Amino acid sequence: MKYQAIAALVVSGALVTAGCTQNDPHQRTKTGAAIGAIAGAVLGHQLDDDAGRWVGAAVGALAGGAVGHYMDNQQRDFENSLREERDQHQLEIERLRDDTLKLTVDNEVSFDFDKAAIRYSFRRSLDKLAAVISKYDRTVVHIVGHTDAIGSREYNQQLSERRARSVEDYLVSRGVSPSRLQAWGRGEDEPRASNDTEAGRQLNRRVEIFVKPVIEGQEQRAYDRPSYY
Repeated sequence: MKYQAIAALVVSGALVTAGCTQNDPHQRTKTGAAIGAIAGAVLGHQLDDDAGRWVGAAVGALAGGAVGHYMDNQQRDFENSLREERDQHQLEIERLRDDTLKLTVDNEVSFDFDKAAIRYSFRRSLDKLAAVISKYDRTVVHIVGHTDAIGSREYNQQLSERRARSVEDYLVSRGVSPSRLQAWGRGEDEPRASNDTEAGRQLNRRVEIFVKPVIEGQEQRAYDRPSYY
């Protein structure tokens, strides 16, 4: 189906039902398609799961001039809600050149060594994260897992993917729409520091969360895989 037809169906459905339709997250993974609803407007998109690219249409995206203010407010709420984690150096928040917000989570506090299950002690932080993400629903959230270089490249890739999916599943359990979430694994391929020292390996074991605004006329960018390295 051409993307124009998809857009027409999304808009028509929103006007007729004044509701929303969401695919099951497992179905979304299989088909590469998801439709979500936001208050007062519908954000519709179709994803090519292999390429991670947006190929549909969006209604209710942020106008270009409103993006900065919207992301300013979201950044402030992240910083206020996660102040304790930032003070304890468990989490970093930074603003990227395209107004994307990047949150880097220390794996040492979020996962046990060589495990993909989220630590119980870190769930409270993810609860706060989910609340802010839900509040600012004109964004797409990319969760990217990273590992150090200990072990095989294949194993590290799989571990990074499992950890990213664990965070994704937890956010969904706290009410974040699965249509807004994308999980990626980068394995050992994008280190922050040398893997020759324990300090460097600790920096490399991390989860990064990219919160990207959906901008009118540039919707595809929100769904593209983040690459700021």
